[in-house]
Amino acid sequence: MASAAAATAAAASIRERQTVALKRMLNFNVPHIKNSTGEPVWKVLIYDRFGQDIISPLLSVKELRDMGITLHLLLHSDRDPIPDVPAVYFVMPTEENIDRMCQDLRNQLYESYYLNFISAISRSKLEDIANAALAASAVTQVAKVFDQYLNFITLEDDMFVLCNQNKELVSYRAINRPDITDTEMETVMDTIVDSLFCFFVTLGAVPIIRCSRGTAAEMVAVKLDKKLRENLRDARNSLFTGDTLGAGQFSFQRPLLVLVDRNIDLATPLHHTWTYQALVHDVLDFHLNRVNLEESSGVENSPAGARPKRKNKKSYDLTPVDKFWQKHKGSPFPEVAESVQQELESYRAQEDEVKRLKSIMGLEGEDEGAISMLSDNTAKLTSAVSSLPELLEKKRLIDLHTNVATAVLEHIKARKLDVYFEYEEKIMSKTTLDKSLLDIISDPDAGTPEDKMRLFLIYYISTQQAPSEADLEQYKKALTDAGCNLNPLQYIKQWKAFTKMASAPASYGSTTTKPMGLLSRVMNTGSQFVMEGVKNLVLKQQNLPVTRILDNLMEMKSNPETDDYRYFDPKMLRGNDSSVPRNKNPFQEAIVFVVGGGNYIEYQNLVDYIKGKQGKHILYGCSELFNATQFIKQLSQLGQK
Repeated sequence: MASAAAATAAAASIRERQTVALKRMLNFNVPHIKNSTGEPVWKVLIYDRFGQDIISPLLSVKELRDMGITLHLLLHSDRDPIPDVPAVYFVMPTEENIDRMCQDLRNQLYESYYLNFISAISRSKLEDIANAALAASAVTQVAKVFDQYLNFITLEDDMFVLCNQNKELVSYRAINRPDITDTEMETVMDTIVDSLFCFFVTLGAVPIIRCSRGTAAEMVAVKLDKKLRENLRDARNSLFTGDTLGAGQFSFQRPLLVLVDRNIDLATPLHHTWTYQALVHDVLDFHLNRVNLEESSGVENSPAGARPKRKNKKSYDLTPVDKFWQKHKGSPFPEVAESVQQELESYRAQEDEVKRLKSIMGLEGEDEGAISMLSDNTAKLTSAVSSLPELLEKKRLIDLHTNVATAVLEHIKARKLDVYFEYEEKIMSKTTLDKSLLDIISDPDAGTPEDKMRLFLIYYISTQQAPSEADLEQYKKALTDAGCNLNPLQYIKQWKAFTKMASAPASYGSTTTKPMGLLSRVMNTGSQFVMEGVKNLVLKQQNLPVTRILDNLMEMKSNPETDDYRYFDPKMLRGNDSSVPRNKNPFQEAIVFVVGGGNYIEYQNLVDYIKGKQGKHILYGCSELFNATQFIKQLSQLGQK
């Protein structure tokens, strides 16, 4: 990242910045230098669940090992003393964590202690640690205490989420509970603001904040503005001065932070989707960039009456080094299936080469893992052989995506997800519908009860006039017969009555999908993927509400939807509450943050939108990342009153 050209071409992503901060921390808070020849200092890493969730999407075990981390352990596990090794702690400054750290000091577990707090520690808690250190006469061993301001989780170069552990504390349900007290709401908002503050410290930039009025997003904006302002005021301890800022990607122009409330668009999180990453998140168990699959081992060859074999669970990490994932996570699913097939064919062509290389090396029977361990300088290894690990890695990725895509395809076929996707797109874009909603709801072969509920809720949210009571009863009966739980509808009904949006539901642009005739290539019998009967729908780019709001504010377009958004500039001495932006120029960098939860559909929509904008960057963040199942569950709890 040293070259200036590289820096301007791809401004340091938030993923990079957070990774650099973590590496610096693991290096005892001294900048980590790549090519220093010396061995790293061996040390142990002690984290809590929060720390684990922040580190795991960014650093692999191998990278930790390269940084000298021999052991990484949870703070609240039973740990044996290792008296001659320094320990790096990375934990939240909670009461119980601090008690446990003080206990470690008393038990003299390690040689020295580097205490890093994910979020700023209060003065009183710091004094507790100091007292414990004194009592244990371990003052000299506590080498450093740092506030890291890393209390958020980066999932992509341009995507982050606040937390994974206690996400129910900041969930859509928590913010929208009818019986929430003011103090509870304050706590929720403070939690969100603390993480956003950490995010901007890591980014090294003070944003200009815009938000809609009268929403939870506005409460976040007010508190964040105040917190940034107080920090800038305190010149001695400001986190936004000096070296952190100049190097930032935002040194020329400040970023725009758009705070949106989930309530402006409840249809998108329920929507059936058609792009790879969003589908994986919708139908499989996928979180913090890891997907867990159950692989069923065949039952057909077992004798009649035998117990079906145990399903073995496999988990795969979908990471930025996975080129196939990076390239195709935003592609429509049929395209992904076709690409996996092509990769497989090109690999098969190289497979003979692999066999030949293995035999040259006398490694026919060897396990592939063992081969990757070979260093390149043994006499037998010619230049041809250096391509072997590369080929094996390619095969690993092909296998991974074959498995993941097959699992997704099974869901699409079993639940007719292509039908749902296409029908919902038509509802959301107000196109004429080719078959009645009731037919789909009452079709026993189309989808799960939850799929039907999602479809109906989207219809209910998007329609200009709510169905008449009589029609609604008919729909409700059909939904109940299909096995649906009607609680979510209860909530959405109240929600719709409340929102001023009822007069003009969020529009989702014009029609989007055009079936292209089924994929001929993937249909041929040699393919891994039998796509029979699955529609090959092609997406047309059109902006979802969140993207549209961002576009208005980033490009300074006048639009009734966003004209009365509040404007905050924490750098201005007096906070003046106005919706009149001081700055009339369009922004180059923007962060969209959804208070109340986000999803990969919106993320992908923003990514596609910004592709057409030369030299502009956006980041998508949300208080939690949920798929439709998790969101329906929250709506259901809200509707249970």
